[in-house]
Amino acid sequence: MILLDTHIWIWLVNGSIELTPRLRRIIDAAVHKGLGVSVISCWEVANLVRLGRLDIKMDPMEWIDQALRYPGIQLIELTPEIAVESTLLRDFHKDPADRFLVATANRHQIPILTVDKRIVEYPFVQLAR
Repeated sequence: MILLDTHIWIWLVNGSIELTPRLRRIIDAAVHKGLGVSVISCWEVANLVRLGRLDIKMDPMEWIDQALRYPGIQLIELTPEIAVESTLLRDFHKDPADRFLVATANRHQIPILTVDKRIVEYPFVQLAR
């Protein structure tokens, strides 16, 4: 299994051109093992819609319900361990969603697929390649 960063999940489900051939290959190679989506990504999608930074042309909950049915997608719940680990990340920036995503990947010992430079450059997380 790999963990999809929120933007990767959105790009995948919406068929965005931002999902490069390299990202698509990584996803295709991992789909049979599972494409993890954190509950925090559901929060992030709803928040992006609220802020006007994501236009999905439907109610956020409807989009999330449909997006969680995408082939290979597996919802990863937040746990107390992930919550605590998110507060203990060494030398990582303050964005709470990113902190939860990195902590989720670390706690489940799975790589994260992202193009977020702050996560890519963080040495204490495994990246999907």
